Amino acid sequence: MEQERLGRREQDILALERRVFAGPGAKERAIREELGLAPVRYYQLLNALLDDPRALAHDPVTVNRLRRVRERRRAER
Repeated sequence: MEQERLGRREQDILALERRVFAGPGAKERAIREELGLAPVRYYQLLNALLDDPRALAHDPVTVNRLRRVRERRRAER
């Protein structure tokens, strides 16, 4: 059986994570304007996506980079 694909919102979240933002607040503004999400909700969804095998299959470079960042932050606590 073929694995389900990511939904549009999940794909959009990963696409936003691939971008580079200039200046403070630019990413949060893009989250609100482009995705219609509060930043807190965005980061909840992103964190769940990092554990989703469909996300890894869709964009392994971005997901693995974000997993490394998450693990580094956890280790620093």
